[in-house]
Amino acid sequence: MVTKEDIFTFLKDAGVRRDDKVTMHSSLRAVGKIENGADGLIDGVRDYLEDGLFIVPTHTWRNVNRQSPYFDVRATEPCIGTMARIAAFRPDAARSLHPTHSVAVFGKTAWDYIRGEETYGTPAPVGSCLSRLYEENGKVLLVGVGHDRNTYLHAVDERLNIPDRINPDAFVITIRDHQGNLIQSPPYHHHHTAALSTGVSEYYPNFKEAFEYTGAVTYSQLGNALVYVCDARKMTDTVRLIWERAGGKDLCLEHRPIPEEYYKD
Repeated sequence: MVTKEDIFTFLKDAGVRRDDKVTMHSSLRAVGKIENGADGLIDGVRDYLEDGLFIVPTHTWRNVNRQSPYFDVRATEPCIGTMARIAAFRPDAARSLHPTHSVAVFGKTAWDYIRGEETYGTPAPVGSCLSRLYEENGKVLLVGVGHDRNTYLHAVDERLNIPDRINPDAFVITIRDHQGNLIQSPPYHHHHTAALSTGVSEYYPNFKEAFEYTGAVTYSQLGNALVYVCDARKMTDTVRLIWERAGGKDLCLEHRPIPEEYYKD
């Protein structure tokens, strides 16, 4: 069984500092039995990051959309797994008001960190909770999952203005905040890649070897799960280099490793 002590040891061995800002996508099933389940994992990471922030994605993009343009921060269920559903409604969490890509943040400055998320018109623009991991030298932990679950890479696409990543056809979302007030979002543009019949994230694993080469990703283990320990700034800079060398060619339209000449010296 994975205990709180095991979580502390894992984070230390993975190079996570006590003041880091860390987001995590996880498969609890891949980890195995955890003391107190999802709450135990959240408690362990939260307490380790005593001077940092633990940022748990609580995304709702599947059930907040053009057909159902309504998000209630106190009631709308996340659509991305057990830990997200638990984190979203914990009393010690500050859940952001982003209608499709909210996060639940744990830590001393959590409420400051989520301020203004309701003002964004895309899923992960510069300045948003996920995108700010670049400026904050934050980390992304993929616990038992791969880069196809690495939501931070959407923030990279937006930061670098990668073509064909945002739907030009906007709609407005009604947001109910923590006090029960109703807010209208700005015209909202969700993720969309016209050249694909599926989400572009399916092809983010194409970056795996490049990230390994540049040191953007190292590996650790928690319980039975392989963990990708990702440096947000290094991932961004690696993708920036690749796109510059690719000369506008979209490298995320099929399952195919990135050519070495795009990231090697």
